[in-house]
Amino acid sequence: MSNPFRITTSRLRGPVTDEDHILGSTRAPVTLVEYGDYQCRQSASVHAIVQEVMWQRPTTVAFVYRHFPLTDLHPYAELAAETAEAAGARGHFWQMHDWLYAHQDQLKPLNLALAVDRIGLDVEHVGRALNGRHYLSRVRRDFSSGVRSGIVGTPAFFLNGVRYDGNYALTDLLTAIDRAAIT
Repeated sequence: MSNPFRITTSRLRGPVTDEDHILGSTRAPVTLVEYGDYQCRQSASVHAIVQEVMWQRPTTVAFVYRHFPLTDLHPYAELAAETAEAAGARGHFWQMHDWLYAHQDQLKPLNLALAVDRIGLDVEHVGRALNGRHYLSRVRRDFSSGVRSGIVGTPAFFLNGVRYDGNYALTDLLTAIDRAAIT
């Protein structure tokens, strides 16, 4: 019988740093790194599970989100990631992150501008930054670290630097996190 909680030996290439987007305490015993794509349906469905994990294990998990836009499949994923970075540069990464997953069918530029306005940011200023591709290098740096870590699709997770290939069901992910917290 296969183990639904298996963790492979693939390692995270590119350590978590202060430049990452981190939700939760950096002193938590478990760091959960996700490589995601804002236009990927599976990434969106796991988003709610990650939110629940953070609610149920607030002192156990530090959650790190990294961009892995699959531009061949998702034409707006890279722009969405850049928009999240632009919001993040203004202190609103997680607010934009949540909006992007909640409105996955609205990732065209006009809708992204409306989202920037809704979260209270200067649309013209963010628009100039996006037009100048100021955040593209950050998105591509995340992508490159994912490639070096063996990622080929999204979502992809690492628990304390080790690739998690188990189920994304809440109970399975919580069990894996609890095990990682005691090892």
